[in-house]
Amino acid sequence: MAKVVKGDVVKVHYTGKFESGEIFDSSRERAEPFVFKTGEEMVIPGFDAALVDMAVGDKKTVTIPATEGYGEYLDEFVLKVPRSQFPKDAELEVGMQFDLHDGQGHQLPAVIAEIAGDEVTLDANHPLAGETLVFEIELLEIGCEMPKHEHCHDGSCGGGCCG
Repeated sequence: MAKVVKGDVVKVHYTGKFESGEIFDSSRERAEPFVFKTGEEMVIPGFDAALVDMAVGDKKTVTIPATEGYGEYLDEFVLKVPRSQFPKDAELEVGMQFDLHDGQGHQLPAVIAEIAGDEVTLDANHPLAGETLVFEIELLEIGCEMPKHEHCHDGSCGGGCCG
């Protein structure tokens, strides 16, 4: 029976949970299972590694530490900026998302974590940074085709990784 190797396109169902058991994401709630190419950094490293050597029909539960997930929570990704850096008419609220730009043209999403007087605290950590994650994974297919998305004309990105 064929087993997953790096570079295979796979179709899986998964449920992602925190260590407490609280579900934060599940492909089972969507119309289609999750499809991606292994070994291409399309998913977090621990999820990708968990699929290697699985065969169609296999199910497993893996615990992924932050270092193999979305990384450690970094205090240097929390920035305090003056309110004056935002448009005057902007109605700022905790939880609003903004794209920060570095000097090299890269975008980094950040959310407003706190507003205190004339100071706005932005957090550019991934929402799951610092978390140990538990995934229940079921391998449905190996060697399937990548779905084509309107904005991914070459089919190079799979379900869920775009946008």
